Amino acid sequence: QEKSSRLSAALFGEDCEISHDQLYELLKYAALGKCHNATQASWCRIYHQSHLAGVVVIVLHEMSQLHFYKFYLQFKHLRKVFRHRFTLTPSGNFLASLYGEGANLKPQNTAQGLTSTSSECIPKSSDLQCDPIIRKYGLKKRGLTSYTLTLEEQKKNYYPIKGSPGCKGYIYTECDQQRTDSSPLFGLDCEMCLTAKGNEVTRVSLVDAQGQCLLNELVKPESTVVNYRTRFSGITKKMLLPVKTRLPDIQTRLKKMLPHDAVLVGHSLNADLQALEMIHPSVIDTSLLFARNEGRRFKLKFLAKAVLGKEIQCEQKLGHDPAEDARAALELAQFFIEQGPAKVAELNLEMLLTTEKLAEVSQNKAALQPQGCKVQKQLNEPPHLSKPCFLDCLQVTGQKPLLLGRQELDSSVLCQSNLSTSNKQILQRALEDVPLSTFSIVQFSLGPDYIASPLLAGLCEKVRSKLTDMLTIYAGPFEESFCLKSVKKEFGRCGPIQSLTVVTETCQPYVCIQYEVLEAAQLAVESLNGAEVAGSCIKVQRPVTATMLDCDVLIKELELDVENEGVIYVAGLKKSLTEMDLQEEFSQLKDLETLFLPKDLQSGKHRNCCFLKFQKSQSAVDALEVINGWTMKGSKLRSRNALASGHLWRWIWQMNRSNGKQGGNVLYEKMEQLSDSEQDLRKKVKKLDHHIKKLYRSLQSNTLCVVLFPGVNSMHGSQSGLGLMGIKDDGGKSAC
Repeated sequence: QEKSSRLSAALFGEDCEISHDQLYELLKYAALGKCHNATQASWCRIYHQSHLAGVVVIVLHEMSQLHFYKFYLQFKHLRKVFRHRFTLTPSGNFLASLYGEGANLKPQNTAQGLTSTSSECIPKSSDLQCDPIIRKYGLKKRGLTSYTLTLEEQKKNYYPIKGSPGCKGYIYTECDQQRTDSSPLFGLDCEMCLTAKGNEVTRVSLVDAQGQCLLNELVKPESTVVNYRTRFSGITKKMLLPVKTRLPDIQTRLKKMLPHDAVLVGHSLNADLQALEMIHPSVIDTSLLFARNEGRRFKLKFLAKAVLGKEIQCEQKLGHDPAEDARAALELAQFFIEQGPAKVAELNLEMLLTTEKLAEVSQNKAALQPQGCKVQKQLNEPPHLSKPCFLDCLQVTGQKPLLLGRQELDSSVLCQSNLSTSNKQILQRALEDVPLSTFSIVQFSLGPDYIASPLLAGLCEKVRSKLTDMLTIYAGPFEESFCLKSVKKEFGRCGPIQSLTVVTETCQPYVCIQYEVLEAAQLAVESLNGAEVAGSCIKVQRPVTATMLDCDVLIKELELDVENEGVIYVAGLKKSLTEMDLQEEFSQLKDLETLFLPKDLQSGKHRNCCFLKFQKSQSAVDALEVINGWTMKGSKLRSRNALASGHLWRWIWQMNRSNGKQGGNVLYEKMEQLSDSEQDLRKKVKKLDHHIKKLYRSLQSNTLCVVLFPGVNSMHGSQSGLGLMGIKDDGGKSAC
């Protein structure tokens, strides 16, 4: 069965502002894959990249995140198809930044990282036969069972073996089912401290084949610690003081977590299993998999950089991160299995290691040189390009990227169709040409009439005004001598309050409350309207304005938004609770994937609410029933479906904070000018959404599609951009 490509992105809560460098990183890997010196993006993973049918980038020029939410109801296709979204930092020269710094230069023979694409670095086929990897495994690709250690290899490398004298009292995982090439892989790594007993495990990490961390636990050693080895282990005395978990607890958990045909992967895994006092029959040891002559072994840090392009075990960090190491070892094994011994041998790791060492020596010598010598040397050297042009990298692989639209890019390798003048013409060309290219950029535009700075400023003010109204509720009437503190406490249980004022223009007092998150305002309307608060039966409502007439429709569509699928909002948390406390409290909820605790982006203090993301939508529905009315540490919780759980949360916070900072009179004039053409703009946006829908439907399955609102960065002001992305599945929807 043909594998489908899959996308996994950490874009929940605060981790959703992406720079152009990070976007470049993703697109390069999507188009080129591991074999061409591209690496997985740090913020997003593409599984089975080699099965991608192509990459299509749709650029909506002159548009920003502001446009998406102003015309949210008109962008019906975009919001229902693309699950992954991110805020994009605006750029003055968007297309150039999309491709990297060399986008307007002629092709250069440059390499990035340790892996080189130049012919001098790739060994000849005759040399491959002498490579220790080829001598051990041959040239052909094999399944994972060919790379598991035999019993003899385990004995030779001091692995704990069932029945051997030195393993008395060790726990057997009982994973005795026969392994196949489809058996699941799990990465394992431990950190040890030196105790009176010897090396004892103090931290254990287990990751699954998708890189998800299943276990990351501190362990209290039995004996007194003699040396914490903090520089390497990252463990300190303070960290272990509150820990109650012991080795038998970890052994029991690992035994339960591992399926009967599990294959464990690690780097010098024998040391980890010895420290865990566990026996497992099927292992892949990456220190032996990437074979060297004379029994020498590559370090995990070097392999991660040379093969995967990842920096691990950085000196800036305190000690090693076992989850990071376990994931690196797992990805190395997956790379070896997917690419085969010949591709690994072609990396010429021995030469790369030598090159790296020579570079270190050179740097050390340079550091010892007088400052004047270094300056003179720099003057004599040609300017250094920090990264090669993305287009040039594509050309090396024989691909000709396609650019359709109004903006040109100065590049000798770009295949440009005749520049079109209308979005309809661009769509027609795209439907014809995109299927013939593995990497395409299609540019649409609203046109020059809609990018004037007064229009943009007016649009911004309208969105900000509507957002403020949606975050605001009025409650009352109250008695003349009502307790304001009681009111604030009751409404505060719905979520973080930005401001609370008493309305005195009415015959009886009312309160006006502005919340920080949309969910809090909606929760207040739903749960407190008609309730008794501070001794009065009150009505809770939003402001009645022209822009709020479609508020209920907008709330409903936000709930149905694919980005909020499986996500719920929980309020009423005590601020003394930490993220770790909440993880523990909510651990009983089925299929809980992620917890996001919003923080004030200025003070860093967390709010009295959180978002919970579940793997399945039904699990989120079940959790709502459990949580509503649940008392946690003496505080009664309230919850509802999420409305703005992803990148929108941060954007709302920023818009909220900037409210009222611009002058009023000028903006009202601009708003009048905007209203004359707003209806026409709505029609154009709706048609644009239809064009994207038509183009998306024409794409092959397994195509990565990225839609970009570049944002605005000019002398008149700056507006963040927005990215939406997904891999099209067989049903025409965007797969995770």
